[in-house]
Amino acid sequence: MAMYSARHRGGRQKRTLMAEINVVPYIDVMLVLLVIFMITAPLLTTGVEVDLPESDARAVQSESTEPVVLSVNSLGDLFLNVAADPEVAITEETVIRLVRESLAEEPQRSVRVAADQSIDYGRVMRAMAALQVAGADKVQLMSDTAR
Repeated sequence: MAMYSARHRGGRQKRTLMAEINVVPYIDVMLVLLVIFMITAPLLTTGVEVDLPESDARAVQSESTEPVVLSVNSLGDLFLNVAADPEVAITEETVIRLVRESLAEEPQRSVRVAADQSIDYGRVMRAMAALQVAGADKVQLMSDTAR
């Protein structure tokens, strides 16, 4: 906003332009954006915390589409990254339905299992059997790299 100041010079007024930038609206916008980013940043990381076993296996090549990941936590609960809420436990029937729908849309989509290392082997096998019933021919097991 430009402001004018009047100077008296011999009975005449002369106006000069004073250039000032009001930065308060810009600071307000930056603070609002900062709050928005602080709220949305934790929402960008989805998935369930799983303590994966370590392995010397080589990493899988990155794919153009996100794989279907079935997570089994230390309590034996199932979580699916393509579910409506990936952080809410679901039943095996729901896993079968959602994986079947996902593979019907994209048959070449890879399917992975991320199971906590403390979970019973039988529970992991039941989860993999549910994926097989859903139509997943190949299932990859996820692990952390050995240190």
